[in-house]
Amino acid sequence: MRVDELAACRVRLEEFAGEVFAPLARADQRVKGELYLRGLLLDGRRKSMQPMAGRLGVDHQQLQQFMTSSTWPVDTVRIRLARRAVAVVRPQVWVVDDTGFPKDGTSSPGVARQHSGTLGKVGNCRIGVSVHAVSDTASCPLSWRLFLPGSWDGAMAAGQRARCRIPEGEHHRAKWQLALDMLDELATVGLRPAVLVADTVYGANADFRHGREDRGLAYALQVKGEMTAHAESAVPHRPPYGGLGPRPLPRYRTHPVSLRKHVLAQGHDSAVAVTWRKGSKAAMSARFMFLRVRLAGRRPKPTPDGVIPLRWLIAQWPEGEDEAVKYGISNLPADIPARDHVRLAKLRWRIEHDYRKLKTTLGLDHFEGRSFTGWHRHVTLVTAAHLFLTEQRTCPKVPARA
Repeated sequence: MRVDELAACRVRLEEFAGEVFAPLARADQRVKGELYLRGLLLDGRRKSMQPMAGRLGVDHQQLQQFMTSSTWPVDTVRIRLARRAVAVVRPQVWVVDDTGFPKDGTSSPGVARQHSGTLGKVGNCRIGVSVHAVSDTASCPLSWRLFLPGSWDGAMAAGQRARCRIPEGEHHRAKWQLALDMLDELATVGLRPAVLVADTVYGANADFRHGREDRGLAYALQVKGEMTAHAESAVPHRPPYGGLGPRPLPRYRTHPVSLRKHVLAQGHDSAVAVTWRKGSKAAMSARFMFLRVRLAGRRPKPTPDGVIPLRWLIAQWPEGEDEAVKYGISNLPADIPARDHVRLAKLRWRIEHDYRKLKTTLGLDHFEGRSFTGWHRHVTLVTAAHLFLTEQRTCPKVPARA
């Protein structure tokens, strides 16, 4: 925003900040919170504390103290933002994803040589895992967690952890575990997704799938064609029971095959054309195949009677291709219309738009502090700025820009 644009919406920003920062006990903390939001919203190449302070005309120590050493409850602010975001976005799905933050040095919390989808390769970076509320028209992050690689645990990392003020209870946890942690935290305040969507990093992980099912969550996940499954018609063999000891569970004698082979066996003619979204230039459409399968793999999840439940296999198979190019699985209802099925699964596209805006416009990856808590505060306040802009765009009571 330009200075004049920010001035034009000052009253709305003050009302927004007043609600978001209500949990902050001290008035000066609430003032600094609004100040930081203004700094993120103002146009500028860098959204780190010193450049923002210069544009705001204040001493950058105010922002520094607020982000690194002040005692204010970032978790409480994050929950207030999540509740407000769900009310504004009215999400049809939640999306789990992660993004990389390239770094030159090694002193910032979570930095290591690791694979980043942002870089498209292994590089020096840190990674943030996030959960987003998404609808056809809007989206907003609900929660963030900084991923700590295994190299940040143990005696060798004690000095780094102390310098970055990493709490004793924070240790290496897989990204899928961080995602489940966030879903559990949001569930404690009554926020649960109608459908959870994720890419292959999460969809291919059996522990993540089981964690969602244990929580009773509906999902639509992108997976790899190498994942294996039994056919819909497969039934488990029930061993004879002599009446001694526990009854043995039924076992499948059929050999599971890859999702790719299930799809190829049906052939391209079984795919149907589906249009799921109107694009800016043309409608988004492709050919899809829908099959019912029973997921296998190393850790299948049978019911108590030994039967592996049916799941949807969705394969995108464009004209002219020898095989499907994308695969997905879901536990959505058996009677869900094909268009709705694809539309929900494809809503993940908005997350790339989110990350791009959060980084290029609001400085998501501009934080230069070396505090674990400071990073979480920064991404939470960037989320607040993003939500404020989303409200200005979607609320009919907000005047349009001239």
